[in-house]
Amino acid sequence: MKSVTSTRKITRTMEMVATSKLRRAQARVHEARPFAEKVASVVENLVTPEIAELEPILRQPERIRRAAVVLVTSNRGLCGAFNVNLIRKARELLAYLEESDVVTDFHVVGKKGIAYFRFRGVEMASARTDISDAPTADQARGLITPLAERFVDADLDAIYIVHADYQSVLSSPPIARKLLPVHVPDEGPKRGAAYYILDPSAREILAKILPLYLTNVTYRALVENAAAEQGARRTAMKAATDNADEFLTTLRRQFNRARQAEITQQIAEIIGGAEALSS
Repeated sequence: MKSVTSTRKITRTMEMVATSKLRRAQARVHEARPFAEKVASVVENLVTPEIAELEPILRQPERIRRAAVVLVTSNRGLCGAFNVNLIRKARELLAYLEESDVVTDFHVVGKKGIAYFRFRGVEMASARTDISDAPTADQARGLITPLAERFVDADLDAIYIVHADYQSVLSSPPIARKLLPVHVPDEGPKRGAAYYILDPSAREILAKILPLYLTNVTYRALVENAAAEQGARRTAMKAATDNADEFLTTLRRQFNRARQAEITQQIAEIIGGAEALSS
């Protein structure tokens, strides 16, 4: 009973800490989404097949021969099936790319993902544990910039990132998002596309905004993954605390029954001894 009570205190404390971190993580997600959606909208409306031929980062490979997959996991456990689901999604993507004869560079962020794939002997191009549960734009830039440079140099034909898509505390499904190549419309402006008066030219604007777009998409993936991690940890710790309460109730009943049985036996022995003396 003392052991269960002690464990319950730990899980309850972790639940409260995760709740506090979750609120801050949710704020970062809500702040990142509008800007990311606006930047993506501008890029989609500015990109044309003509500009794509001139801008290296908009290169559209005829066939994907080499790709980079970035898996984002957590540095800590005790968050239910959060990391398991992300790892499963990454394995599915890796298997799909392998079936398509695509050479894959696998990059893993987070101790849990690194430990899993290292134990199974999977080769990793990089393994990072320096991204905290409060990601920054600089960390996102440091993660995506080297890969984007390899894409520009035609060393990579595609870049994917696997992360949790934060929808709510109880729903954060893992997704695999293609960062590069950027989608380019086949012909002419898209229906409903916005009209812009451009100064300077669309190509010059895209040269500045595309690196920002990649950094922001990566940053959004990191903050959504961090929020999903805290939500999963809060749910897992709440379930553990509730289980501890139920287990403690069961143990108390067993203890009370055993104590009552012992008291009853002692009373019976006293009565029996008293009757023996009186006779």
